Amino acid sequence: MMNYLCLVYLAQDKLHACPDSVCFAYGEELRNSGHFIAGQALQSTDTATTLRVRNGQLSLTDGPFAETKEQLAGFYMIEAKDLNEAIHLASKIPPARFGSIEVRPVRELDLTNIAPAPAAA
Repeated sequence: MMNYLCLVYLAQDKLHACPDSVCFAYGEELRNSGHFIAGQALQSTDTATTLRVRNGQLSLTDGPFAETKEQLAGFYMIEAKDLNEAIHLASKIPPARFGSIEVRPVRELDLTNIAPAPAAA
């Protein structure tokens, strides 16, 4: 089994096109089938703060990094046997009817070169 992040993208005027109860119900369906790991809806991009660190300096910008017609509206983290199953599950995410769903496999970090932490005294 592998983890996939299903990113929900919607245009600003479509953020509430799909009732929250419908999204919640699909989350419950994923939970009951054993595919659900996590999921949340996000507030509009006008509530976002984007940060960057360049040459040790922090800069903050209100809103998203780039202007796009669609914005990240939420996500479902799912577990699936392969990309085909993940796509099948993502195709049933209710906001797919109003926007788009990006399905991406989760990349495990390579920690082979990390030294073990010293024991606590």
